Amino acid sequence: MARHTFSFNGGKELTTMGASWFVSYCYHEHLDGTHMNWDSVLTVKNRISAYYKTKYLHKYWLEQVLEMNNYNLNKNTINLKATEIKNMAEKLLDYIAKRNT
Repeated sequence: MARHTFSFNGGKELTTMGASWFVSYCYHEHLDGTHMNWDSVLTVKNRISAYYKTKYLHKYWLEQVLEMNNYNLNKNTINLKATEIKNMAEKLLDYIAKRNT
């Protein structure tokens, strides 16, 4: 079975990290250092590397996550529900907006 790749700017890189993992790590980095769901994958070092190389896309990706299908977001392996992921993405976008004012 072929791997699904997101069809928006930076989609290949986000696919490599996983949308749920990306939101989880971003939330850990910016809002709650005790949030550790992102750390449960074996490929964490590779994902962190990809994360820091794509910082210029993070706000855009958070906006894209809000539009994603809940069923697909629920398929993550880091034990987060789609509603939790989208809630974290909204909080991160609020944080970014406040930081940029």
